[in-house]
Amino acid sequence: MGFFYNLKKNIITITAAFTLFASSPAFFAQQIIPVTASAITAEAKPSATGMISLSEFSDALKDGKAKSIKGIYAPDVFSLRVLQQPSGKPGFVSSVDGTATQFGMANSNNVTGMLAHNFSAGRHFFNLAIDNVVDVVYGDGTIKEYKITQIKRYQALSPKSSSSNFLDLDTSEKLTAAGLFSKVYTGKHHLTLQTCIQEGTEDSWGRLFIIAEPVEA
Repeated sequence: MGFFYNLKKNIITITAAFTLFASSPAFFAQQIIPVTASAITAEAKPSATGMISLSEFSDALKDGKAKSIKGIYAPDVFSLRVLQQPSGKPGFVSSVDGTATQFGMANSNNVTGMLAHNFSAGRHFFNLAIDNVVDVVYGDGTIKEYKITQIKRYQALSPKSSSSNFLDLDTSEKLTAAGLFSKVYTGKHHLTLQTCIQEGTEDSWGRLFIIAEPVEA
């Protein structure tokens, strides 16, 4: 009787543990690659502002929130304010020019992911090159410097889908959305900038990823 009692007790314990794990949001979270292109909406506002210095940009964004990213800056390329995704909307990308959207699913992996539409601020990402510097600006004025180490391009086999399969344009490797997410939004802490690649009239034909590693002080 002791054997069956212990067996039943163990089954109950395992079942309870699995139920607790499965009830957590991370268990059901589907890794996606947000679509960073779409028809221009009324929300899109062409930017008329020129480049300012990094110090001016940082001063303009200060609000005292040390853990909150407020902007990203690349010398002679862009100075973008950073917006957050609404809760429960991992595919949201702001259409407002002059802004990037922080990707919450990447942040949960200790990776700083920044999304921008290619018809809006994301168009500036194409002007970046290996070894360029991108600065991340926090609300307390702290600036973290990153250096670009990789530029990756993928064709989206279902262009409008955030769960599309992808084709690596350098190696022809085929990846699922989860596989691509793992490549660009997991691992050792880094910065990933993402926008869409237009081909002909298809504005979300592919995805561009700019990967930058932190520069040690």
